[in-house]
Parts: sequence; C-alpha cells; structure tokens
Amino acid sequence: MKKTTADRIQHLSPEERGARGRAARSKTPRSGHAQWSQADRQHDPLELLAAQAATRVPDLVPIRHGRMAASPFAYYRGAAYPMAADLSSLPRTGLDVQLCGDAHLSNFGGFASPERALVFDINDFDETTLGPFEWDVKRLATSLEIAARSKDFAERMRREIVAKSVRSYRETIQVFAAERNLDVWYSHLDAAGIVARWGGTAQGDIVAKFQRAVGKAQTRDRLKAQVKLIHEVDGEPRIISDPPLIVPVEELLSDIDARQVENTIHEALRSYRRSLPGDRRRLLERYRFAHLARKVVGVGSVGTREWVVLMLGRDENDPLFLQVKEAEASVLERFVGESGYTNHGQRVIEGQRLMQAASDILLGWTQGAEANGLKRDYYIRQLWDWKASADVDSMSPDVLAIYGQMCGWTLARAHACSGDAIAIGSYLGETESFDRAVTEFAGAYADQTDEDHRAFLAAIAAGAIEARSGV
Repeated sequence: MKKTTADRIQHLSPEERGARGRAARSKTPRSGHAQWSQADRQHDPLELLAAQAATRVPDLVPIRHGRMAASPFAYYRGAAYPMAADLSSLPRTGLDVQLCGDAHLSNFGGFASPERALVFDINDFDETTLGPFEWDVKRLATSLEIAARSKDFAERMRREIVAKSVRSYRETIQVFAAERNLDVWYSHLDAAGIVARWGGTAQGDIVAKFQRAVGKAQTRDRLKAQVKLIHEVDGEPRIISDPPLIVPVEELLSDIDARQVENTIHEALRSYRRSLPGDRRRLLERYRFAHLARKVVGVGSVGTREWVVLMLGRDENDPLFLQVKEAEASVLERFVGESGYTNHGQRVIEGQRLMQAASDILLGWTQGAEANGLKRDYYIRQLWDWKASADVDSMSPDVLAIYGQMCGWTLARAHACSGDAIAIGSYLGETESFDRAVTEFAGAYADQTDEDHRAFLAAIAAGAIEARSGV
C-alpha cells in the first residue's frame, strides 16, 4: 500500500492556498516556462531508450523502434523517458499533482462510463505518479505543436492551437478552484458536453462528423471484438492469430512453456480478483477462462508484456476480453522520487481512478511469477469498451484547436481532483503569461524532438539500433 505523506492532513483556507500559489511565482516565474535549450540536457536520449528496452521482450523491441522511427510525432510518443529527464533539469513550481506522466494528445480519447455514456478523458496511465503539474501541460502542448507540424500548418496557426489548449487548461483550473470539492469530483466531459462547449465555434460539418464518430465508437465493444478477434477451433472459441501483433500462447511457446504461462495467468487472475470491490469480484466469477494470446499495442509500451485473456460467461456469445498489461516503474520516478506503491499495477490503477471522471468497472492489479521466479507487476482492464481515438492525420486546424482545448479541459479536471486547484489557479493568474511561455517551450522542444528523431534514424541506419518497420 502507498504510504501517506503525513499522519495528519493540513487543511489550509482558500486564502492561504491562493497565497501559496502566488508565492510559487517568485521561485519559478511563469515566463520562465518558455525555457528550453539543449545545453540544459544532462543525458543522451538514445542511452535512456536503450536502458528502457533492456527490460522488455527482446523480439518486440525492434517493432517499438520501427514505430518510433515513422515520424517525429511517433518518436515523441515513445520518448516519455527522455522528456522526463529534460523536464527534470528545469525549475519546478512545487505545485504537485497526480501526473498522467505521458499526456500527449493521443493518450486522450473516448470510452464508455459505467453508466454507458461516452466520456472523453485521459486513457493512458502507465507513467502516472506525483509530480509538478506543468510537466503534463508541457507534454500536451508540445504534442500539439508536433502534430500541427506534421500537417504542415503555418507557424502562426500552430502557436494559436497550442496557446488555446494551454489557456483552456488555465481557465478550467480557475473555474474548478472556485467550485465545491464534490462538484469538481462529479464533473466530466461527455459527448453532449463537448458539443455544448465547442460546437458553437466549430466550422462546417465538424459537429456532424463528431456525432458520427461517437456512434461508431459505441459499436467498438466486446461483441465487436468477438467478431474481429475470435474464431472457432475444434468447436472452441480461440483468439485469431495475427503475428507478431496477436499471437496465441500455443503458437508463441512450446507446450510446456505455454502451460506454465497459462498457470501464471490463472494465478494472476486469482490475485487480481482480490483487488476488485466485492460486487465486481462477484461479476468476474461468472466468467471462465477460455484462451490467451500475446498482444502488441501503441508505441511507447511496445515490448512490455501484454496479454489478452478471453473469458466466457453464460455461453460462447457472452465474451469478456481482459487486457493484462505489465506495469514497470514510471519513467518519472527517477526524477521525482519513488511512488510508494509496492506494486506498479496498483500505482497505475490508483492514479487512473484519481484522475479519470469515470473508469472501467474491472480495473485492478496483480503480480505474476515467471518460471525463473522473477515477479512482474500487471494491471488489468477490459480490452475494448466504446473506444474512440483521435485521428490526428485527418484533423483540420479548427478540429485540432478544439481537440487541444478538450485535452486542456480534461487535464485541468484531473489535476484539480488530485492537486490544489486554488494554488495552481493562483499561480497561473488571469493573464496569458503562462500560456505564452508554454507555447514558446512547445516550439523549442518540438525543434529538439525533430533533432532527436533524426539522431534516432541515424542510429538505425548505422545498425546501432534495430528497428522493424511496417508492423
């Protein structure tokens, strides 16, 4: 269990909390957030990526590298570790929150709430831990700048997109700072709320396209997964093989090793049940194990051990797909201190529950022991549940600007729930000083990412890094 930072919680008045935020400006001026220079760098990003690859599945690491090589934005998605190291070299506000840790724009999206409404929220928490709020804001802002560059948007347009996102974060934090605690906690962003907030500024048929995307997302559920991922073998449902992205356990390993892995997963699932509330545990017990396959998803997480478990309920038309994903230490912990959790799966899930307005009802964590006795931490969630992801390649400037504001709002809500919204809001203030500074940082760090991506490609060409493209 995570240790508390103090036996007694100090309850400051709103005035005292506001004063704390304003005092942080003396230590870390808002204009100072524009700072980035390669001279500040105290590490080699390629060495950090190599160290990260050392703990991952060897035959999957070239796939990760191949995906990162595709573009500067793809590289950025996989380079949370080098950016955390870079951010650690800069002054900090001291206003800590539960960080996403990897808050780029592709780690936001839509999914189903337990009430079966489509909500928009952060959807990746592998790197979550406590840290300075501005780290998440800078990672989001830079991702918008890089995405806008990939679309060849003009510099003025890029700066406007980034600045609107940061302003959305700043203004939303200040709104939450004035609200009651429970009102902040109950706040969320659903499809109707998105249209109400930004539909009036949307040009052309943007709203209609958004509503069609919502309808499509609502079809991406366990039954759609059943059609795409399952076929019948000797009268039994089995996960379809699509190597190297999806590989059934019996194809991946020898019979003996496959049985050992299945036994490990069975034991992990038993432990996972204990992390669930009693009612969810009862629900899970209605399902039986049917099949297991290794799965590859994303960019930054490629190479971590990830499994898809097919469970069956009342019959073969009642599937449940569970994603069992390895959780390593957050890349931020080296720079902000250890999280305090003994299980990194629990770190991920506790962070997710704290930051999200609504979470998967089957979120939980576990630990599995391999044949050599090595223990690994995992978290577990449903594989598909109305998943909606941003298609950056198809976004016009207007759409990307609205999307950036949605992400800014969402990030502010998460930080308001886990940190001190009054102090952060007071620090940010009513002017655009912070907005301008982070926009400057995003431009400078996007330049850095372009350079780092070129160095990454050069290392691949020289044979120093093995990469497999097109997977």
